Amino acid sequence: MSTNVVDVTKKFGDFQALYDINLAIEDGEFIAILGPSGCGKTTLLRMLAGFESPTSGTIEINNTAVADASFSVPPEKRDVSMVFQGFALWPHMTVADHIKFPLRYDQFAAYELKQNMSQRVGDVLEIINLQDKGEAYPHELSGGQKQRVSLGRAIATEPQLLLMDEPLSALDAELRIEMRREIQRLHQITGATIVYVTHDQGEALAMADRIVVMNKGRIEQVGTPEDIFYRPETEFVATFVSKANIFRGWWEGDAFHVADSSVVLANVGTTDALKASGIYALRPDQIELTDVALNDLTAEVLTRQFQGKEYHYSLNLNGQTILVQRPFTDVYEVGERVGLRAVAG
Repeated sequence: MSTNVVDVTKKFGDFQALYDINLAIEDGEFIAILGPSGCGKTTLLRMLAGFESPTSGTIEINNTAVADASFSVPPEKRDVSMVFQGFALWPHMTVADHIKFPLRYDQFAAYELKQNMSQRVGDVLEIINLQDKGEAYPHELSGGQKQRVSLGRAIATEPQLLLMDEPLSALDAELRIEMRREIQRLHQITGATIVYVTHDQGEALAMADRIVVMNKGRIEQVGTPEDIFYRPETEFVATFVSKANIFRGWWEGDAFHVADSSVVLANVGTTDALKASGIYALRPDQIELTDVALNDLTAEVLTRQFQGKEYHYSLNLNGQTILVQRPFTDVYEVGERVGLRAVAG
């Protein structure tokens, strides 16, 4: 199912939540909408679902307009399923009953699925790896199992568009990583178009075909995970996704002159868009620490955190905090003065 968002804005009274959103989602694509709290990502998702209407602009699903400023097709009349942040399971219903519910009442459920409901429930239980939990109730399940039930209910009718609103935020860190793999597997099995809202960069980078980075109601950049991480086009994307350290100054060809200093840095991959803004972005893994004598760009080690194969350092560079990731063999003490050198990464 192709989905198009065309020049969409959204206001709640005097507050504008979305500004001129344009987004084309291809059939079978996994799109992650990534951004901090309050950036408008959930508002956009709710408009795709039919829970909110645009103030201006148009939303199209399968080349048919489903919402604009004058009308909105209600959620139950769109071939869309949604996975909520808080599972939204009914305590009096078994796992199998949760999966049967949309098969009974969703008008878009195919006749064959309705006629072979028991078979479809069995198929879904197998997809979500809960074959032995069909008669269990929500209170008898772990957090990960509850989320699997929520996913199973959403895919039961084979919807054309599957919307997910921060579905893993209630789970612990280790379980979130496991569920990422489950959602990827589910996408491969069903081939559904997925729009996945998250504030977690790791989730978006790990699962999505493309990432939509939002900030303050606007789209900052759309691209593959590799594009978003390695080739950020705005300062916000560079710092929010790549966790890049930002240096200000001016460019002369491939040489960057750091403001208020004599330091000149070689280009290690800054995009033209950032160059035009007089910005030099260095990810933590693109900084090498050296003896002070080797480099005019010097800083003081503030903190050191051991992370197994590497150390994470924070440095004070003339009042600016710089984040650095180095192999476990590069050991520097808190309070030590070090030089910084840009390296390709």
